[in-house]
Amino acid sequence: MAVDRAEFESDLQREGKIEPNMHRASRAHEFDARLFVFESSITLVVSADRCAYRPSATCHVPAGTTHEEQTETDGVRYLAGRRLAAKIAAAE
Repeated sequence: MAVDRAEFESDLQREGKIEPNMHRASRAHEFDARLFVFESSITLVVSADRCAYRPSATCHVPAGTTHEEQTETDGVRYLAGRRLAAKIAAAE
Protein backbone atom coordinates (compact mmCIF):
# COMPACT_ATOMS: atom_id res chain seq x y z
CA MET A 1 0.00 0.00 0.00
CA ALA A 2 1.42 3.39 -0.97
CA VAL A 3 1.57 6.14 1.64
CA ASP A 4 2.75 9.67 1.02
CA ARG A 5 5.53 11.20 3.10
CA ALA A 6 3.31 13.68 4.99
CA GLU A 7 0.90 10.92 6.03
CA PHE A 8 3.77 8.65 7.10
CA GLU A 9 5.43 11.40 9.19
CA SER A 10 2.08 12.32 10.75
CA ASP A 11 1.54 8.69 11.80
CA LEU A 12 5.01 8.54 13.37
CA GLN A 13 4.43 11.75 15.32
CA ARG A 14 1.35 10.24 16.99
CA GLU A 15 3.35 7.22 18.19
CA GLY A 16 5.80 8.69 20.73
CA LYS A 17 4.19 9.83 23.93
CA ILE A 18 4.96 9.48 27.62
CA GLU A 19 2.28 10.51 30.09
CA PRO A 20 2.74 13.35 32.63
CA ASN A 21 4.77 12.84 35.80
CA MET A 22 6.27 9.53 34.72
CA HIS A 23 9.49 8.03 35.96
CA ARG A 24 10.76 5.09 33.94
CA ALA A 25 13.22 3.10 36.01
CA SER A 26 16.82 2.50 35.04
CA ARG A 27 17.24 0.28 31.99
CA ALA A 28 19.28 -0.31 28.85
CA HIS A 29 18.28 -1.23 25.29
CA GLU A 30 19.86 -3.52 22.67
CA PHE A 31 19.57 -0.70 20.14
CA ASP A 32 20.74 2.86 19.61
CA ALA A 33 17.86 5.28 20.19
CA ARG A 34 17.42 8.82 18.90
CA LEU A 35 14.63 11.15 19.96
CA PHE A 36 13.28 14.38 18.53
CA VAL A 37 11.07 16.22 21.04
CA PHE A 38 7.90 17.81 19.65
CA GLU A 39 6.12 19.03 22.79
CA SER A 40 6.93 19.51 26.48
CA SER A 41 10.13 17.89 27.75
CA ILE A 42 11.85 14.71 28.83
CA THR A 43 14.75 14.38 31.23
CA LEU A 44 17.27 11.60 30.71
CA VAL A 45 19.42 10.49 33.61
CA VAL A 46 22.66 8.66 32.73
CA SER A 47 24.85 7.92 35.76
CA ALA A 48 25.02 11.23 37.66
CA ASP A 49 24.18 13.33 34.58
CA ARG A 50 20.68 14.77 34.09
CA CYS A 51 19.73 16.50 30.86
CA ALA A 52 16.33 17.96 29.92
CA TYR A 53 15.34 17.95 26.25
CA ARG A 54 12.72 20.47 25.14
CA PRO A 55 10.89 21.01 21.82
CA SER A 56 13.12 20.75 18.74
CA ALA A 57 15.91 19.12 20.76
CA THR A 58 17.35 15.73 19.87
CA CYS A 59 19.15 13.20 21.98
CA HIS A 60 21.00 9.95 21.38
CA VAL A 61 21.14 6.98 23.76
CA PRO A 62 23.67 4.41 22.53
CA ALA A 63 22.86 0.70 22.81
CA GLY A 64 23.69 -0.69 26.25
CA THR A 65 23.54 2.71 28.01
CA THR A 66 21.76 2.44 31.36
CA HIS A 67 19.39 5.39 31.70
CA GLU A 68 16.19 6.66 33.31
CA GLU A 69 13.46 8.77 31.69
CA GLN A 70 11.35 11.37 33.51
CA THR A 71 8.56 13.69 32.44
CA GLU A 72 6.95 16.65 34.17
CA THR A 73 3.33 17.80 34.37
CA ASP A 74 2.80 17.97 30.59
CA GLY A 75 4.34 14.61 29.65
CA VAL A 76 6.20 14.57 26.33
CA ARG A 77 5.54 13.91 22.63
CA TYR A 78 8.48 12.75 20.54
CA LEU A 79 9.61 10.90 17.45
CA ALA A 80 11.95 7.96 18.10
CA GLY A 81 14.28 6.06 15.82
CA ARG A 82 16.01 2.78 16.65
CA ARG A 83 18.96 0.98 15.13
CA LEU A 84 20.15 -2.44 16.28
CA ALA A 85 23.68 -2.50 17.67
CA ALA A 86 24.61 -5.39 15.35
CA LYS A 87 23.80 -3.25 12.30
CA ILE A 88 25.90 -0.40 13.69
CA ALA A 89 28.94 -2.66 14.12
CA ALA A 90 28.51 -4.12 10.63
CA ALA A 91 28.34 -0.65 9.07
CA GLU A 92 31.61 0.48 10.69
